[in-house]
Amino acid sequence: MSLSSIVTQLRSAGCVFAEDEARLLASAAGSPAELSAMAARRAAGFPLEHVLGWAEFGGRRFAVDPGVFVPRRRTEFLIERAAALLTPGAVVLDLCCGSGALGAALAARGTEVELYAADIDPAAVACARRNLAPLGGRVYQGDLFAPLPAGLRGRVDVLLANVPYVPTADIAFLPAEAREHEARVALDGGADGLDVLRRVLAEAPYWLAPGGRLLSETSRRQQDAALAAVASAGLPATVATCEDLDATVIEAHRPPGS
Repeated sequence: MSLSSIVTQLRSAGCVFAEDEARLLASAAGSPAELSAMAARRAAGFPLEHVLGWAEFGGRRFAVDPGVFVPRRRTEFLIERAAALLTPGAVVLDLCCGSGALGAALAARGTEVELYAADIDPAAVACARRNLAPLGGRVYQGDLFAPLPAGLRGRVDVLLANVPYVPTADIAFLPAEAREHEARVALDGGADGLDVLRRVLAEAPYWLAPGGRLLSETSRRQQDAALAAVASAGLPATVATCEDLDATVIEAHRPPGS
């Protein structure tokens, strides 16, 4: 199967960047038969990252298995904000970690950290363990904070809470790649998109170290409601935005004397 025929196949399927995707598929395939199968999966609507088996995030490649949430480029802004908070030996928790790409990208910045991650989805946990093991990260399976070791309470310096925040009614309007091929639990944030964030906030003050920071991505239309939820949890917070990435991040902290 020639590269030009793959480009034609992908373009016919609606892939906007058909040429780039064809080259990536060709470089990843181990044989012509494998390339043909990969091209067919992509043309059928599977996310490119699931077909390749990896996603690029923060300038690095991380494993992403079928069904696992694909890290979005806009979330790189959250990592930029979190990286500025790191000090050597900081305790980092990647909650609702998915593939673990956020925690891995932060740990790979060069500052030595103590890294933990958790997710409720078994497929995501298996993927995250592959990505975080080389960095010394420990990954737990369970609902939010429930599976974490008790000794971590009150010690978390940076909490990455990239929770699902799509309102349930909006799931139907997501691109088919996400709607049909990513775990619903990684997308659905409840009626207003903030259900999971509220659950995180209910426990976060007990897990954050004094002065510890929580960072959570949200949308611009949700930011006021998200700030209100953070305030109800007793955590001072601000909003940071990035126009280039269309990213909005809530940054909350546990006051040092609390």
